[in-house]
Amino acid sequence: MVSAFSQGWATTRAMDNMGRQPEAAGDIRSTLLVALAFMEALTLFAMIVAILIWTKV
Repeated sequence: MVSAFSQGWATTRAMDNMGRQPEAAGDIRSTLLVALAFMEALTLFAMIVAILIWTKV
């Protein structure tokens, strides 16, 4: 849940900043994609750890 909120917030802020500074849209977009990838990877890692703890492997 927190991951989805964080991704939505980051995307909202990126779109807001792209509207304010259109000349920096490419840099903002690439930074956003890297940040979203890290957020998603952390979420998947946490889910795997939770499953491993739950199954006691």
